Amino acid sequence: MASGTSGNIYVGIGGWTFEPWRGAFYPDKLPQKRELEYASQNLTSIEINGTYYGSQKPESFRKWHDETPDGFVFSLKGSRFTTNRKELAQAGESVERFIGSGILELKNKLGPINWQFMETKKFQPEDFEAFLDLLPHSVEGHRLRHAVEVRNDSFVAPDFVELARKHNVAVITAGDSKFPQIADPTADFVYLRIMGTDEKHKRGYSEAELDAWAKRALAYAAGDTPDDLSRVCDIAARKAPRDVYLYVISGHKEVNPAAAMALIERLK
Repeated sequence: MASGTSGNIYVGIGGWTFEPWRGAFYPDKLPQKRELEYASQNLTSIEINGTYYGSQKPESFRKWHDETPDGFVFSLKGSRFTTNRKELAQAGESVERFIGSGILELKNKLGPINWQFMETKKFQPEDFEAFLDLLPHSVEGHRLRHAVEVRNDSFVAPDFVELARKHNVAVITAGDSKFPQIADPTADFVYLRIMGTDEKHKRGYSEAELDAWAKRALAYAAGDTPDDLSRVCDIAARKAPRDVYLYVISGHKEVNPAAAMALIERLK
């Protein structure tokens, strides 16, 4: 979904290989090798989690690109070997290795990179800025977008938000979870991870909750900030259309595809 005054909104799930989705999300007898193809026809994005745990082959990224339709986008988890370290300023080689691992084979289907940090990682301004300085925004003519997922309360600080804005890096907004919520837009795109699906609802959320998340995504895309999410700074970011990446993650995972498709319906 996009218009002249709004950015694109991409909605999806984490990964595409999950046995309980077979027969629920995926049709019976669908070959496993066609699951990505099927998922990409019903969703508009997928966040790849496997890249957090280990390197993928360039041919895998090429294959994923070719199996998905035009307009589909992948977000990638950055390597845990980059973020799970005491001194982030020393992560330069790890960042380069990840970006050089073949992710550019996704071409125009490469979305943001999610650099996820452990709950124990605290905000140390100088070291975190040194890390942000290591993130290239363009490689070999490919634009790169970076987002940081922080999970420690020490990041709920205006200095952190302003630092992310300075570097045009999105702070991932956690929804319906135990993690701190930082809904301040800090880049020319927004990255949402909502984690509250449950087994009580066929589509993971109540109709009212689905309406609320769709409304929030539309507000972000139009350059606004939803007034029912927790911001850190009183001063809002400059209003401008933004692309929005929204992933239904964790929670009652069995129904996450249904929740994502319900949101896509609302955004058409």
